[in-house]
Amino acid sequence: MKYTVGIDLGSTTTKAVVLGEDAAVLGRGITNSRSNYAVACDVALAEALINARFSLIRGELAHAGLDAAELDARLRDLEHAFRAGQYRSQLRVLARELDRFAGRMLVNGSALRAAARAIAERMESEIPALYAEGTRRKSDFFRDLAGSRYMQLAETEARERRVSFDQLVALFDKAILDVENSADAAGGFEDHMRAALASIGASDGPFAAAVDRVARMPLENAGSVGTGYGRQRLPFPEGQIKSEILCHGLGAHAMFPRTRTVLDIGGQDTKAIQVDAQGIVTAFQMNDRCAAGCGRYLGYIADEMNLGVHELGPLACQSSAPTRITSTCTVFAGAELRERLSLGEKREDILAGLHRAIILRAMSLIARSGGITNEFTFTGGVARNEAAVNALRRLLAENYGRVVINISDDSIYTGALGAALFASRAAC
Repeated sequence: MKYTVGIDLGSTTTKAVVLGEDAAVLGRGITNSRSNYAVACDVALAEALINARFSLIRGELAHAGLDAAELDARLRDLEHAFRAGQYRSQLRVLARELDRFAGRMLVNGSALRAAARAIAERMESEIPALYAEGTRRKSDFFRDLAGSRYMQLAETEARERRVSFDQLVALFDKAILDVENSADAAGGFEDHMRAALASIGASDGPFAAAVDRVARMPLENAGSVGTGYGRQRLPFPEGQIKSEILCHGLGAHAMFPRTRTVLDIGGQDTKAIQVDAQGIVTAFQMNDRCAAGCGRYLGYIADEMNLGVHELGPLACQSSAPTRITSTCTVFAGAELRERLSLGEKREDILAGLHRAIILRAMSLIARSGGITNEFTFTGGVARNEAAVNALRRLLAENYGRVVINISDDSIYTGALGAALFASRAAC
């Protein structure tokens, strides 16, 4: 089976979207961006192809006449078991690297090695609970998921074994790079799928046969297009690179065909884009001079507050009196934040004000690009932030009246979708 793929290499995450021969979305993949962009592409594409195979398995089983509810339940169990296998594979690479780096330590090397081994063993024993039905994970990125638990266990091991917590953290920082920069750390699809089928007791029968057929199905890449903040570093020929503007415009139009204005707030820049009825860009404005008003800025704020980025929006939504903030300079973010906290202002009020200031900057770009006509689509990672979305709704209503606002659950993949559509058109 032939497929086309779009890769969006952003400053924070790298996304991949795989389209089938009918140009319909088959799979999506996402990973942390890293200095080795070729590996980031490989990891995101591998995730998208795994997702695509699960889509194909669903289609294969649906044709077999399985009850829809039963099909959903069995596929859910299968994916949980598969993801647990992936995590276990990555964790074992991490454990190996922790052991290797600890063995090189000249001071307390043996004690650090014993602590690191104990942490890794404890983390592996927790895998079944981590991927059990109904369990909510804060992130599906291995670094985030494993790192959070490692740090908790490292505090206990450091105290009980009387070793340096900072040294244990340094070990993780070194070892995780080798896990992230290995496209093979997550293991192979067929091996994990066989293990997953066995773990849910479905190694035989029609279900296993359908899964096996899809697992063995050859997938051929018929074309690739890259885009994103780091697109010039993508391992693609020049003709297979498209601008973020074009890809986000086409991707948003594909998601919502009546879209005429697109706002994308990514990790490093903000784009206001006008498109016509075919998704062709007619005008745009872009803030790419600094990270002010972008996702990276929210990352700085999260670090200053010792919070996860995903916690900023919910906390900001608790505000009853948002702080009036006129500057969102990333360079001075930490100092300004500490000053406002020292004056007794509440964290939720400061965050609400910061989210409003970010959207105000975006509104200026929208106005300069031509304003808003017809439907409006909000894309990028910040579109997942509830406080940013609320601020956008209020400011749009104040400036443009009633406007249809489109926000997809898959908004972070908009640029990759547009790139994949360009690849699909070129392959025809």
